[in-house]
Amino acid sequence: MSADQMSIGEMLAATVPMARTMNLQFLETTPEKAVVSLPDQGEYHNHVGGPHAGAMFTLGETASGSIVLAAFGEQLARAVPLAVRAEIAYKKLAMGAVTATATLGRPVADVVAELDAGGRPEFPVSIEIRRADGAVTGEMTVVWTLRPNG
Repeated sequence: MSADQMSIGEMLAATVPMARTMNLQFLETTPEKAVVSLPDQGEYHNHVGGPHAGAMFTLGETASGSIVLAAFGEQLARAVPLAVRAEIAYKKLAMGAVTATATLGRPVADVVAELDAGGRPEFPVSIEIRRADGAVTGEMTVVWTLRPNG
């Protein structure tokens, strides 16, 4: 893991207490992909012994925030990234540790160009949540914006 990847995970853990509380592990963070894992922890289980739906949502939203920071970190002096809306579909029973992989739905250059033109760009981040055996247990989309400062 590079220093940049560590800094994004450390930044999220420092600024988003929920990520720190859930012991999320930041495995990969680049402008193209973010991978975050939720270890198997009994305090975050549901009634069937797997990760609670809220824990899976937090995992996916955190992965989406990681890629947003990696892709748009250079814009933080002039804009604040904010989640606008989110949708999640629970596909299969999740048991044990789960991992979320996030990808951007718009090219970074297009989003920055819209910001440069005075707009408030919105862009989707797609997330897949998988069990250790590779089965997709959830699919999620978080739409983010870069809100210009001032």
